[in-house]
Parts: sequence; C-alpha cells; structure tokens
Amino acid sequence: MWETVNSILKSVDNFVWGIPLMVLILLGGIYLTCRLGLLQIRRLPLALRWMVKNEEDGDGEVTSFGALCTALSATIGTGNIVGVATAISAGGPGALFWMEIAAFFGMTTKYAEGLLAIKYRTIDKNHHALGGPFYYIEHGMGKKWKWLAKFFAFFGVCVGLFGIGTFSQVNGISSAVNNFFDPDKQWAVTIPGIGTYSWTVVIASFILSICVALVLIGGIKRIAQVSEIIVPFMAVTYIILSLVLLICNVQKIPQAFAIIVKGAFNPSAVTGGIVGTMIITVQNGIARGIFSNEAGLGSAPIAAAAAQTKEPVRQGLVSMTGTFIDTIIICTMTGLSIVLTGAWQVNGLEGVQITTYAFNQGLPFPTIVSSFLLMLCLIFFAFTTILGWDYYSERCLEYLTGGKMKTILVYRWLYILAVFIGPYMTVQAVWTIADIFNGLMAIPNMIAIFALSGVVVKETKQFFDKRKYIKTSYKEKLED
Repeated sequence: MWETVNSILKSVDNFVWGIPLMVLILLGGIYLTCRLGLLQIRRLPLALRWMVKNEEDGDGEVTSFGALCTALSATIGTGNIVGVATAISAGGPGALFWMEIAAFFGMTTKYAEGLLAIKYRTIDKNHHALGGPFYYIEHGMGKKWKWLAKFFAFFGVCVGLFGIGTFSQVNGISSAVNNFFDPDKQWAVTIPGIGTYSWTVVIASFILSICVALVLIGGIKRIAQVSEIIVPFMAVTYIILSLVLLICNVQKIPQAFAIIVKGAFNPSAVTGGIVGTMIITVQNGIARGIFSNEAGLGSAPIAAAAAQTKEPVRQGLVSMTGTFIDTIIICTMTGLSIVLTGAWQVNGLEGVQITTYAFNQGLPFPTIVSSFLLMLCLIFFAFTTILGWDYYSERCLEYLTGGKMKTILVYRWLYILAVFIGPYMTVQAVWTIADIFNGLMAIPNMIAIFALSGVVVKETKQFFDKRKYIKTSYKEKLED
C-alpha cells in the first residue's frame, strides 16, 4: 500500500516540478527583464549600495538589511552546498550554466516580488507589518482573487512545517555532524519505538531545538537580529573558503569554465554519454537554480514586507541582490570548485559528499580541517533556513487566521517540535508532500507577478523619473 502511495505522490511531484512550472517561472523573469530594460544589469550597482544603507524614517519592523538577511537566511541553505552538487551530478557541469541563467532572469522576478510586497503590505497601529503574495494578490488583483491568496498562504504553512523549514534542514545538520564525528556509529543508542541512532544525532537535535526555540520566541525582530549577524558571517566565511580553493587552483579555472559552457549545450561530449540530452541538463540546472534562490516561489517578499522603507522600488532592488548573492556568487563558487577538482566524476559520491570531496582536494588544509569548516557552513546555512521559514509560515498562518496570535503561538511550538523530531523522520511520503507544496506556492505567486507586471513597470518608471528630476534640479542649483 505504502509503495503505491509513494509512487502516486512521486508522480504528482514530478508533474508539479516538471517543465511547465519551470517554464512559467523562467518566462516570468524573461518577460520582466524585457519590460524593465535589463534592470538587473543597469541598477545592480545601486542595489548593492542600498543593500547596506538603511532608510532612517521608513515604516516597518526591521531595517531593509535586516529584511534582506531574513530572506537570505531562508534562501542561503543546503541548496548552495548540496543542491549544486546534485544538479551537476545529475545534469553534468553544464547544469551550472543553466542555474546562472535561471538566476539572471530570476533577479527581476525577485525585484518585482519585493516591490509588490511593500506596495500592498498593511501596517497596523503597533507598526506590525504584514505583506507578501497573499496581500498583493488580494489587494493588487482584487478581492475576487482572495481564494488564490489563501491557497498560497496554505501551501506556505505546509512547506514551513513539513518541508524546507524543518525536516530537510534538521536532517542535513544531523547528517553533517554525524558524518564528521561518528561516521561508523560507534556511539549508538537505541530509542524505543524509533530506532538506533548515534549519540551525535541525539545531542545535535537537542541543542538545535533549544537554539531555534530561543530565537523564534522573540519573533521577527529577534530573527532579523540573529540573521544580520549569522548570514553575513556564514556567507563571507564560505566565500573566503571558496576563493582560497579557486586561487589555489587558478590554472584550472579557464578549463572549468570551458567544460561548463560546453556541457550546457553538448552534455554528452563532457560526461562521456552519462548525461545524454541537453533537456536533462537544462532541467536540472533551472530546477536547482529556482530551488536555491527561490525567485518566483513567493517566499522572500514575505520578509521584504517587514522592511523599514517608504519606497517599493528601493526594497525591490535590495531584494534583487539576494538572488545575485545566493546563486551568481555562492552557487557559482561551489560549482566551479566541484568541476575543477573533478569531484563530480568520482563514483559513489552524492549530495554533500561531492562538495566535501571538492573542498578536501582543493583546499591547502588537512582533510579534517576542510571537512570541519564545510560542516560548520552547512550547519549555519541550515540553521538560518529553519529561522527564515518559520517566519514565512507564521506570516502565512497570520493571514489565514486573521491575525489570531494564540494560533500562531501554538504553531510556533509545533514548529520547534518538528525541529526536534526531524532527525528521526524518514518517511519518504512526508518529503515528497513537502516538495509538492513547495512547487504549488509558485503557481499563485507567478499568476500575480504576470497580472501585476504593469504596476511594477509603472512604479519603476515613476521612481527613476523622480530620482532623475531631483538630481537634475540639485545640479542646476549648484551651478546657479
């Protein structure tokens, strides 16, 4: 019976995350890129400056940088380490090229999401901000579309509690800790009714649950405060490690780029026929790119709505930098490390093992040091993803319940419980259902992005026309 259920769920998952959804998300980015005139290239320097420069008198609960870090805390996760490796092992080195393509067009999608989140958010008398796809669907598209907004919010709650936010991240942390400290399970303990696990898994899940609870009980402000510290630290640490690896193997970088580009259009020539068709390479690259930066899924605008800002366009640009950092920088470094060390060609390796092999081979440190550093990065990446997705799912639940805080508090403790039991959850159906909900989030969000694209273009034009007028007037006054 369970085999039949798992088979049906897997078919549904393959359909939801099939070519139609990926085409929908990618076309949305291409469409916005054309209408906004390559905004992700022209305005990227300005976006990077505003990323760390907060508005002093904006409305909202946290700074723009805090909102970005909250979004990045959910975005920069195991996908940057494990997802890239999975894409390359399944689709060949060329998959990295298509990840970059998805990210390039995804930057305008993320820009539109951030803009709409600020434009249609609500702020109550206590300065509590709530916004995201559910509000720009309801307020932007009209009340008759409220059912679509509720669908998005429902899927968001399910993804947070059963999928990306809890089980998958906690499993990633416990596996990383166990593989480093007790790979042979020499220190095992039998838990009645559950199974036999290493003490490292039990201790890691207990400590993790306490840390998560201490942060989540403080709400969005504490999540943002913790994210503002951990996210830049973990991102910079991982980037430095990757840079050291690339510098130590600088002579191999040109060849790695050549392999990636050649593999993008003729994968069989690079993989020796293991990956035979370009469709497989494209599908793996785009799917993992979307998974990694979440452009089009509708999650990041929930955090963007809490930003202290008065300008939707400004926050849109800040949100756009999230995709740039996540995929264009971090995923590219991971992918290059895997390709130039030949880790993707080693038989028997999968997921995080591929990236670990690349770091062990490419870094000028003892194996135990590089493995430990990568384990720390993976732990921090997964931990912040847990925090970010709790915030997303709580805001979705707040919308569904009309702001009933008692319900939200109950959900928060259920979320913490899910973190605690995460390492012991191995039911395949749970993972597949979570993956399906994750994909279903994107459908109502992308419908709204297409429907409100005119609003995005209009707001953008008005903002930059006004900015140009102010600059011209100021320059004329100086000349006078």
